[in-house]
Amino acid sequence: MDAPRTIAPIVAPAAARTAASDIGAALKDAGLTALITLGLSIPILAYKTDQGPANELILTPRWRLVALLCALAFVVRLAMRLVGVPWLEARRAQSRKEAVRTASHETKGLGYRVGILAGPLLLGVALSYPLLAALASGGLNESRYWVDLGILILTYVMLGWGLNIVVGLAGLLDLGYVAFYAVGAYSYALLATTFGLSFWICLPIAGILAALWGILLGFPVLRLRGDYLAIVTLAFGEIIRLVLINWVEVTGGGAGISSIPRVSFFGLPFNADEKGFAATLGIPFNAMHRIVFLYYLILALALLTNFVTLRLRKLPIGRAWEALREDEIACRSLGINTRNTKLTAFAMGAMFGGFAGSFFAVRQGFISPESFNFLESAVVLAIVVLGGMGSQLGVAIAAVAMVGGPELLRNLGFLSAVFGQGFDPNEYRLLLFGLAMVAMMVWRPRGLIAQREPSIVLKERKAIAGSLVKEGHG
Repeated sequence: MDAPRTIAPIVAPAAARTAASDIGAALKDAGLTALITLGLSIPILAYKTDQGPANELILTPRWRLVALLCALAFVVRLAMRLVGVPWLEARRAQSRKEAVRTASHETKGLGYRVGILAGPLLLGVALSYPLLAALASGGLNESRYWVDLGILILTYVMLGWGLNIVVGLAGLLDLGYVAFYAVGAYSYALLATTFGLSFWICLPIAGILAALWGILLGFPVLRLRGDYLAIVTLAFGEIIRLVLINWVEVTGGGAGISSIPRVSFFGLPFNADEKGFAATLGIPFNAMHRIVFLYYLILALALLTNFVTLRLRKLPIGRAWEALREDEIACRSLGINTRNTKLTAFAMGAMFGGFAGSFFAVRQGFISPESFNFLESAVVLAIVVLGGMGSQLGVAIAAVAMVGGPELLRNLGFLSAVFGQGFDPNEYRLLLFGLAMVAMMVWRPRGLIAQREPSIVLKERKAIAGSLVKEGHG
């Protein structure tokens, strides 16, 4: 009867010592993280370099920003050690117990439920976005900045959905996707300025030419996978950029191509002439008509990309892409032509990249090789990875966060009071990318939305744990 009373006083101090040691280790680890952050911040963030009136170098200290980052690193690391790590270990233990489970139609996955609710909501917001921007800004002319931002976001959404075919569905790591973007842009620019063709004629031509370049890239890399494929596609993107710089007679070299014709409303130009868009419809002329039309044009192109991708996923070629992503050897053993499967993935992804490039050229009116560097490919790939490879909705959400996030931060006035008057979030864009990637790898290694419904169902709907498949879901 006395045994429990003698054991309890021994167990309680032991548990207290264990908790105290855990807290001490967490504080030590958080302090080390803050120290490392300080060491990295001194050469990068401690001083801001400016050019003075006499071309002298001016160093502006930013120790307040460094101190804030070190404190933030300490707090985040401490929270991870005390809360995040135990939660992740418990979650992994639970996922190992439920490695394979059967789900009925009533027990949909989280990704499916989110898609059912968020998909129509995002589509409704996208369709009414110019009206919402005009109402929030106080007029159509005042909403120019927000409509331009929406056009930029939708451009990256379309690029992300195009790359998602190659990376997310077929499992082919492509670091040179910007090359097809450039091919589409230069195809439209050269055809429009040289032969006077309209945008509506050049748009399918640009997509076809980009698809041909995708096939040309696919042939040399048929036997490559993983890192070797990434290196070759990266080299392909750089080759295209260098060709655009050095082929001065055709591309204009570093000076680029200017005076690219603007898009028209099926032959009606957006100007103040009697045969213009406004005069034909009997409405007052406004320069914002062209901007709003460009917004709905890129929205239509993005929705076309999404629709085609979803339809192809349910076809045999889409299931062949997913099988190729999971196991290429098993694909061959089942009689799937892996050569044609890879080439079609490269061609389809490149075609949508060409469409986006053609739109970029007609929107900007000027293009140059500097607009198609490796950073663009890295941004699009980061959008696909953060959103969840193979997830259309996740890619759209990631594009909104990564492209629109820095712009929204710029309009938050209290950030200047915290970080200083010269704070510009775009200067820390790559830093934000890195932090987002690290956070995603810790908490959501499969992406924001790493679940979707199977492309085909036989008798019953089965969901497979993410640890058993490469994409991270069944």
